[in-house]
Amino acid sequence: MMVQFDVKRLQKGTESFMVSFDFAKTPITQVADYIIISASKYNASDIHFDPREDGMMVRFRIDGDCQDYTFVPKVYEKNLATRLKLLANMNITESRLPQDGAIKGIFGDTYLDMRVSALPLNEGEKIVIRILDYTRSLGGVDTLGFHPKNLEKVKRMMGIPNGIILTTGATGSGKSTTTYSILQELNKPETNIITVEDPIEMNIEGINQVQVNSEIGMTFAAALRSILRQDPNIILIGEIRDSETAQIAVRASITGHLVLSTIHTNNTLSTVERLLDMDVERYLLSSALSGIISQRLAKMLCTYCRYQRETTKYEKKVFKKYMHMDVGVVWDANPNGCDHCRRGYHGRIAIHEVLELTDDIRAAISNEKLEKKDIAKLVYDGKTITMLQDALIKCLEGKTSFEEVYRTIEIENEDDDNYEHEVATEIKNSIPKAPTNPINSDVLKITDSKSDAIVSNPNPIINNNSNVAPTTNNTLVGGNYANNYQSQQITNQATAGQSIMQPNTNLVDATTNHSNGIIAQQSQALPQIVSPATNNVLQNAPNIAINK
Repeated sequence: MMVQFDVKRLQKGTESFMVSFDFAKTPITQVADYIIISASKYNASDIHFDPREDGMMVRFRIDGDCQDYTFVPKVYEKNLATRLKLLANMNITESRLPQDGAIKGIFGDTYLDMRVSALPLNEGEKIVIRILDYTRSLGGVDTLGFHPKNLEKVKRMMGIPNGIILTTGATGSGKSTTTYSILQELNKPETNIITVEDPIEMNIEGINQVQVNSEIGMTFAAALRSILRQDPNIILIGEIRDSETAQIAVRASITGHLVLSTIHTNNTLSTVERLLDMDVERYLLSSALSGIISQRLAKMLCTYCRYQRETTKYEKKVFKKYMHMDVGVVWDANPNGCDHCRRGYHGRIAIHEVLELTDDIRAAISNEKLEKKDIAKLVYDGKTITMLQDALIKCLEGKTSFEEVYRTIEIENEDDDNYEHEVATEIKNSIPKAPTNPINSDVLKITDSKSDAIVSNPNPIINNNSNVAPTTNNTLVGGNYANNYQSQQITNQATAGQSIMQPNTNLVDATTNHSNGIIAQQSQALPQIVSPATNNVLQNAPNIAINK
């Protein structure tokens, strides 16, 4: 199977490096498997198959952003869509109605669990594959990045035998991951746990899981009424969507059950308002609600190429107003990136706001005469770490950038209109400059301020866990671009006390063609890729050409 990486186009200032398949010589089954395997290798959360006028654009969502991966000509678009629908056990003859399905199997050497959605558009069927990742959930709440004070609150809430613990946030903010992590720690032999989900996202040993099917009347509310007669200790409701489900959940918690659920709101205060709008009685809500976990996801800085810069005037004001701190420098993402990241970011981290209900807050919720601002004063009394404060703390720790905080969290400040101009100027003057010389056999040394390690340079395509590992004698090296950045210091070997990260020689060997600036990367000892449906062995990694 022939595959090529090439520069597709320059659009809105961003280069799109895409994969090109030889569809005339490659079976469509292998193309579908290759796309799914590549998405898994790049840690993509979703694969988008977008129908266009002249074909189908395939995009990966990596760290929250969609990135073009390949383009499928119109003549092969229907074949690829049919193949994906077959894998997902969908009706391939139906293209006028939306469909949902699932794909489970071993792709390459990895077992993948995926949810598939097909939606008819004017140009054809759009298919989206969600790749489910359970690694965070299996690790428990300690691995979710909670601030120590917030983690204490969460564990206290988990220790209460009855009540409601709500996880809130927008779609794709990691609510299910947090809820499943809590459930994992509560899953003990002496407890009876029953869940009601739509769909069941993760099969957990020792837990009774119910699939909602509204077409036959199996709704959240109907399932909950039966579950209460099943002697449960803990009940998980996938999502509170309507008044009936909210009311049953509240009454279940009052009768001695611990209820976990999710709801779509922006912060802890708006969660209380949403439940009141769902006609939940105030006196029931005040006694039933144990705590609320609000969260959003922000991109995480790459620890290999992040650098420090001076704060702008706006950033100084924000830190002073919300953290009561004078901050002179902050960590930021290097837009040039490295071989461990994509444009300075790798992975995402959760920003939390945890509210543990006190007696004063319960009294305020049950008091109909109190207004929203009065409840807000009690909620944000200084004991609650707000979502903005948690984000700023992670910014100071070097886990995310202020730009991500600004993008993710709403900041009320009179000077926010000037921020984008300020930060653009500051970043332009402070970011490490990418070397302009062609790649050669010398090593560009950039010292890591923490470990003095020399780190391999980026592959110019999607840089998330790239499978392209350069050789030791043709390596462009990047590292931590902190204050001691050295722009053009050349060395052929590590000095005393330094360590060189050895490339994975089992993957791809990169050789440099200086005459035309093209890096030709050829496969050597890649494992075979096996189609889960046909058991056909796909060829090893193809020859790859990258235009610089």
